[in-house]
Amino acid sequence: MLTELKRTLPLAYPLILSNLTQMAFGLIDTAMVGAVNHYQLAAAGLVVNAIAIPQVVGMGLGMGMAPLVAMAQGQNKPQQSANLLYNGFWLSVVAGAVLALVLWQCRGLMTLLGQDVVVGKLAVSYFGIMGLSLFPMMIFLSLKQFADGLQHTKIGMVISIVALAVNALLCWMLIFGNWGAPRLELEGAGWATLITRVLQAVAMAAIIWKHQLFAPVRACRRVAWHFSRQTQRQLLQMGIPSSLQYAMEAGAFSVSGIIIGWLGATTQAAHQIALNCASFTFMAAVGLSLAGSIRVSHAFGQQNLNLVRRIGSSTLWAGLGYGLVCAVGFVLLRHQLPLLFTTSPEVATMAAGLMLFAALFQMSDASQAIGVGLLRGVKDVKRPTLYVALAYWVVGIPVGYALAFKLQWGAAGIWMGLVAGLTMSSLLLNHRFFRITK
Repeated sequence: MLTELKRTLPLAYPLILSNLTQMAFGLIDTAMVGAVNHYQLAAAGLVVNAIAIPQVVGMGLGMGMAPLVAMAQGQNKPQQSANLLYNGFWLSVVAGAVLALVLWQCRGLMTLLGQDVVVGKLAVSYFGIMGLSLFPMMIFLSLKQFADGLQHTKIGMVISIVALAVNALLCWMLIFGNWGAPRLELEGAGWATLITRVLQAVAMAAIIWKHQLFAPVRACRRVAWHFSRQTQRQLLQMGIPSSLQYAMEAGAFSVSGIIIGWLGATTQAAHQIALNCASFTFMAAVGLSLAGSIRVSHAFGQQNLNLVRRIGSSTLWAGLGYGLVCAVGFVLLRHQLPLLFTTSPEVATMAAGLMLFAALFQMSDASQAIGVGLLRGVKDVKRPTLYVALAYWVVGIPVGYALAFKLQWGAAGIWMGLVAGLTMSSLLLNHRFFRITK
C-alpha cells in the first residue's frame, strides 16, 4: 500500500492544491465581506448554501470525464480520449448556460427563505452574479477533468493558483473600492468571482489548443472531434449519478445552513465560518479521491483488479490519516480560526463551539469522499447514489432537525446530524468498494 500511495500522491497534490484554491475563492470573499459587517457575512453564507446544490450538480456532470479518459488511456485508445474531450466540452457549454440562466432568473428567491430581511435583500444580486459564474466554471472544470484524466494534473493547479491571486486582487478592489474601482461590497465579491472564472476557462482552453502535451489529441481531431451519442451516454451515465451524489451531500449542508438561519443572523454567521473551515479541509480529501479514482480507472481499464484494490486501500488509509490531522487541528485552533472571518466576539465564540463538531466528522468526511471516487473509478455510481441519499436525507437531516428543535440543541443539533450522516455514508461506500473488488 505504501508503494501505491507513493505513486498516487504525485498525482494527488496538484489536484489537492487546485481544489484548495477553488475553495479559497469563497474564503477570501467571506473574509473580506465579513470585514464590512456581519449582515454581509450572513448574506454571503446564505448564497453559498443556496447555490451549493446547483453548483455541485454542474460540477458532477463533468466528473465522469477524468475516469473515462483514464480508462481509455489504460486501454491505449487516444481517439476515444479525444472524442471524450469534444463531447464533454459541449456538454458543459450547454448545461452551464442553462444552469446559469435559471439561477439568474431565480435570484429573487433569496428574500423568501425566512432569513433576516436585510440579509435576504443583500443576497439577491450576489446570488444572481454567482449563478452566472457557474457557466465559465463548468467549462473550466470539464477541460481540467480531461487534462487530469491524462494525468497532467499540474496544469489545472497552476491556473487555479494564479486565478486565486487574481480573485483576491479583484475582491480587494471591488469590495472596498480600492484603486479607483467602485465600492460594491458583497456584489463586488460576485463580480470578482465571475471575471476570474472566465479567465480560468479561457486559459485552460488555450493550453489544450496550443500546448505540446495535447498534440496527440489535436492530431486526431478530424476523426475524433464529432458528436457521439454513445460518448454522451457514457458521460451522462457517470455524470448524472455523480451530480446527484454531490447534490445530496451539498443539499444536506445547504438545508442545514438555511435551517440554522432560522435561529438568527449571528448563528448563521457562526455556522458559515465553521462550515468554511470544514469545506476547506474537505477539498483536500476530494483531491486525494480524484487521484485515487484516476489511478483506479487506469488499472480497471487494464483489467488489473488486484492493483485496483491496492490503490483503493492505500488511498483510503491516507484519507483517514489526513482526517485525523484535520480533526486535531480544528480542536486546537477552534478559538483562533473564527477570528480570520469576523471581528464580532459573539460570532467568534459560537463558531468556536461548532468547530468541535466539525472536528468530529473530519475522518468520516474524508473517507466517504474517497469511497465515492474509488467506486466511480470502477464505474459503480448507481448504488453509491442510493447510499448517499440514505445517509444524508434519511439519517443526517432528520436527526439534526430533531436534536436542534425537539431537544433544543440549536445549531449543535444540526451539526450532530451531519456527523451521523457522514459516518454512515463512509461506512456504506467503502464497504461496497472492498466487497466488489474482493
